[in-house]
Amino acid sequence: MSGDGTGRAVLFDVDGTLVDTTYLHTVAWWEALRQSGRRVPMSVIHRTIGMGSDQLLARFLGEDHDPDEAAAVSAAHHTLYAEYWPRLAPLDGAAELLRACADRGWTVVLASSARGDELEAMRRAVGADEAVTAATSSDDVEASKPAPDLVRSALDGAQVTPDRAVFVGDTVWDVAACERAGVPCVGVLSGGITRRELEEAGAAEVYENPADLLAHLDGSLLARRPGRG
Repeated sequence: MSGDGTGRAVLFDVDGTLVDTTYLHTVAWWEALRQSGRRVPMSVIHRTIGMGSDQLLARFLGEDHDPDEAAAVSAAHHTLYAEYWPRLAPLDGAAELLRACADRGWTVVLASSARGDELEAMRRAVGADEAVTAATSSDDVEASKPAPDLVRSALDGAQVTPDRAVFVGDTVWDVAACERAGVPCVGVLSGGITRRELEEAGAAEVYENPADLLAHLDGSLLARRPGRG
């Protein structure tokens, strides 16, 4: 980090961006909702992965839902998803991408809508904590994606202004949160959202996955080294 205004930060979403968890969450939410008597197709659930769980639950249970039911579904999802933690797998190039950004002088911050314990499990899976300066989770903010709170919290962790940051994420909810926070968003397709959807949402660039972004780093928004204007 730099106190003279020359520092830059790259903010990374984690679920579906660095770790291959999108469909694990889809299955866990499907089963949790089913246990509550809610039949929601997995294809529909998939479209909501990446937004905060509070907003996901409001969508499927209704805005005026019973808080006890929401708490039960959320707890069931957490229990079901936790069964996968020992087997979580990073996406190709994830650790190398974080290290490459750090080596170039970028301040690397993780910005996840996951709970703190879920984020810790994913950090262990990636295995590149030496490249990470700070991390923020849903535990640290009041409003979840697509609200900009998580992005702003990550900016605070990096001690940079929005114009000195780039966000990397895999969902339209990431792009929406970044737009509201004034931070450009680089999209990846590893969460199962299409290139067209990410571009129409406002993503500045779109790559296949972390390995693809790493391979094209010199031609991306992350090509410019910190401190060069």
